[in-house]
Amino acid sequence: MSDIDKLRREIDAVDDALLELINRRAALAGRVGALKQGAPVYRPEREAEILGRVQKHNPGPLPAERVAGIFGEVISACRGLEEAIRVTYLGPEGTFSEQAVRKHFGRAVDALAVPSVDEAFRRAEARSAQFTVVPVENSTEGVVGRTLDLLLATPLRICAEIELRVQQNLLSNAAMKSIQRVYSHAQSLAQCNAWLGQNLPQAERVPVASNAEAAQRASKEEGAAAIAGELAAERYGLAVLARSIEDSPNNTTRFLVLGEIDPAPTGRDRTSLVLSAENKPGAVHALLTPLAQHGVSMTRIESRPARSAAALWEYMFFIDLEGHQKDPRIAQALTELRARAPFLKVLGSYPAAVH
Repeated sequence: MSDIDKLRREIDAVDDALLELINRRAALAGRVGALKQGAPVYRPEREAEILGRVQKHNPGPLPAERVAGIFGEVISACRGLEEAIRVTYLGPEGTFSEQAVRKHFGRAVDALAVPSVDEAFRRAEARSAQFTVVPVENSTEGVVGRTLDLLLATPLRICAEIELRVQQNLLSNAAMKSIQRVYSHAQSLAQCNAWLGQNLPQAERVPVASNAEAAQRASKEEGAAAIAGELAAERYGLAVLARSIEDSPNNTTRFLVLGEIDPAPTGRDRTSLVLSAENKPGAVHALLTPLAQHGVSMTRIESRPARSAAALWEYMFFIDLEGHQKDPRIAQALTELRARAPFLKVLGSYPAAVH
């Protein structure tokens, strides 16, 4: 028997052991589900704890991100045995929003593409889906204003966040030298401007509504290519001609998971809130003072105009804090903020994204 055959037999034995252990885990998860007596199957704080632990204890050679992806799918498969979960997202299929859903929830969910962020919120609010995943900000393009506006009024709470590295790829079934036009969303075209100028200077750049639409068009036209994620290549049967062609290597989009659950503290959490300030000098500084006094770290603040005719030139402030609203220091700061702010809404406390 050759050395390769011996190693393959060892791999087969490991695969058999993995199969047995995965099914044993599924059985244990089922027993936990039976003891929950109707409690939600999806618990983002527990899943974040598991993924954080396996990444921390990972000895390699697999990188931590790949290990998290494998365990995420195991969790998803076990969760799917207990309850069918439906998640809406901003479509169409093959977008980065769908990629975010798959990264966080795994393959064992019913992922439903909808045409707008408004519809994604509406489906979850009407309980035709348990959760929705919506983009909230991009590291190069800034916040998604419509998502912030809808957060102000929705009864849904933020129960998790997802950070997705946006990898732009050139997709086509044509040879690189024969590409005459490149389809993509306008932002993606802008993000890949330098690469396109160097590698496809003569190709026409055609903006479309989404990267998924770009991939769909490229799959049907000779001499056409699309800039999109790998999921779009898989969905529309395209080859990946070039990977990571974006000009900024750290292009990341943050997504929110919204639903009707309130995750418990994990020790590595984030709290999001929105509040208003009186229209007078020093009002914003006065609102932020309780955070400093109680040692609460603010990771983001974003202002948006108040959507009210009676509040012309007044602003709402969206703030992210490090920690959970049940943490004593944050609870004390929120109590003082409520006494000072004309309006305050806690949008949710949830586990920080697992990288």
